[in-house]
Amino acid sequence: MSSNVIIMIVVFVVVALVTILIVRGRAAKAKREREAQAAPATPRDPFAADQNTGGDPAQIKAGDLLEFGNEKFFVRGTLRISEGGYDWAEHFFQSDDSATRLWLTVEHDPDLQVSRWRDRPDLDIEPTSKSITIDGTDYSIVEHGTASYRSEGTTGLNEKGGLDYVDYEAPNGKMLAFERFDHGRWEVSTGESIPVGSFTIYSSS
Repeated sequence: MSSNVIIMIVVFVVVALVTILIVRGRAAKAKREREAQAAPATPRDPFAADQNTGGDPAQIKAGDLLEFGNEKFFVRGTLRISEGGYDWAEHFFQSDDSATRLWLTVEHDPDLQVSRWRDRPDLDIEPTSKSITIDGTDYSIVEHGTASYRSEGTTGLNEKGGLDYVDYEAPNGKMLAFERFDHGRWEVSTGESIPVGSFTIYSSS
């Protein structure tokens, strides 16, 4: 038998083996995909102890449940706010036994930052000075601007619109915010930054 014939036989055998391996690999992959699609999702209790009790603040939306210690609140509405390419979100929530509206601000500046706020309708003031004293705390202006918003869920605002804001901060980290939506009146809130893992998010989905 000539060397050329031997080489041809060897090449044929190698090609045949490679073809068999490729076909078997594709068949096994297709079987795994079929099994994965056929397997029904196991129902899970969103409040079970083994569930993720953190959640991603950047994914909060209307309908989600937020848990702060023993306090639980449903997110009623969300504002998606944008200013010059910079985006952040404000999520409004309220307890059943209180008329006071609370909200979270979630933003990347540049790391993920979360702050919790409480409306202060008792404060009839406007951001006309560089420093303001409230409840014995001195706040200094740190930022102001004009942005656009998009409303989701129940916010009491238009579907789209604009807002003016003025932010103050105290040396101890407490914050004071003024917001004016669609050229309306100034709304006052006080707040503070909170750790990302200090509350639990249960997604409505």
